[in-house]
Amino acid sequence: MYTRHTVESIIIKTPGETEFHQALTEVFSSLAPLIDMHLKYQKAGLLELLASPERIIQFRIPWQDDSGQTRVNTGYRIQFNSALGPYKGGMRFHPSVNASILKFLGFEQTFKNALTGLPIGGGKGGADFDPKGKSDGEIMRFCQSLMTELYKYIGANEDVPAGDIGVGAREVGFMYGQYKRITGQVEGVFTGKGLSYGGSLGRTQATGYGLLYMLNEMLCYAKNGLEGRRITISGSGNVAVYAAEKAIQQGGKVIAMSDSGGFIHSPEGIQLDAIKEIKLENRGRISDYTKHHAATYTPGCSIWQIPCDIALPCATQNELTEKDAETLVANGCIAIAEGANMPCTNEAIKILQENGIYYIPGKAANAGGVAVSALEMSQNSQRLSWAFDEVDTRLKAIMSNIFTQISQAASEYKMEGNFAAGANIAGFLRVADAMLAQGVI
Repeated sequence: MYTRHTVESIIIKTPGETEFHQALTEVFSSLAPLIDMHLKYQKAGLLELLASPERIIQFRIPWQDDSGQTRVNTGYRIQFNSALGPYKGGMRFHPSVNASILKFLGFEQTFKNALTGLPIGGGKGGADFDPKGKSDGEIMRFCQSLMTELYKYIGANEDVPAGDIGVGAREVGFMYGQYKRITGQVEGVFTGKGLSYGGSLGRTQATGYGLLYMLNEMLCYAKNGLEGRRITISGSGNVAVYAAEKAIQQGGKVIAMSDSGGFIHSPEGIQLDAIKEIKLENRGRISDYTKHHAATYTPGCSIWQIPCDIALPCATQNELTEKDAETLVANGCIAIAEGANMPCTNEAIKILQENGIYYIPGKAANAGGVAVSALEMSQNSQRLSWAFDEVDTRLKAIMSNIFTQISQAASEYKMEGNFAAGANIAGFLRVADAMLAQGVI
């Protein structure tokens, strides 16, 4: 009752923030058994506190394009919760960026970061800027203008941004360089940096590799394996590509991948080196794959129509709908792990769970990226650089620990095998107990 009333009250107070409402409903509805057993969280108003960002920063970003024309975008930084440590979360550059999307991402990030067991709070930021089609000079000027305002609110012990959609090593480098010029500080204020100036080996692969480590934990729980399984992966950025790489290394067969234009399907398995060249090196379109390799390209349709054993949504929020979930069920899919943030709608998740498909949410499954970002922060603080194998070993241990946490939490609250509820409960407990210990007022 308390959880439902809280959600309803917050929705009324935040009209139009549909993505945030979706995330709030999904998390809080699964916390009801916990809240009912431990009234101290209700008495302290923990749900209301957790649903409210500590700070929302919004600012204009003026910059000049290559023709000398002044353009203006809007930038944001949502500093959601610092109970566990400095705010930590990516910067997203995409025309769809708005306060609702960033609030949902910051809210989810808080629980995700808590699950890693590392001392980092939750935050998110970005701008409604589209880097596609922009020159390096335009992107540099935009990033420098953004950081001229944002630098006031971030720091190695306050808020440590990273990359996200539309923000890779190039953009991080431009932002970090401007931060350094303005502040005179050489510190680990950004993660996802280049290896030549404080970046961590393994960070590029971390989210995709971590996703597969988590998938393997879930398959082991289900007494299944990856060998020979047909895998469909939406997206073709770093997360999707390195999830595909690790899946292939472990004996899986990646049969379909996508970008915003459509998807390719190769029943015999996609040649990943070609995808890396097209998407990561040349920033091309996935349709280019069919020019030199055997595959069919389908524009503008859902990749989830392709029959598969395992589905890994790694593109964007709400890409896998109720209808897609029904199709996956009908085609015999056995497991879904989220590489993106909230790629499955709440209706889709319900269909998956009702039909016994093993499902693990992004706040647990894609936590590898932020986990290695936190390891990068540790290396920067110590002025060290760890070998790839050391980082990867730590990543694997963190993902295994996350699975243990969420599995045990689900069992404790009589929801055996419900890893979505387990992730919400385990993440909530770590943040909420820290808030209570520090004083909630």
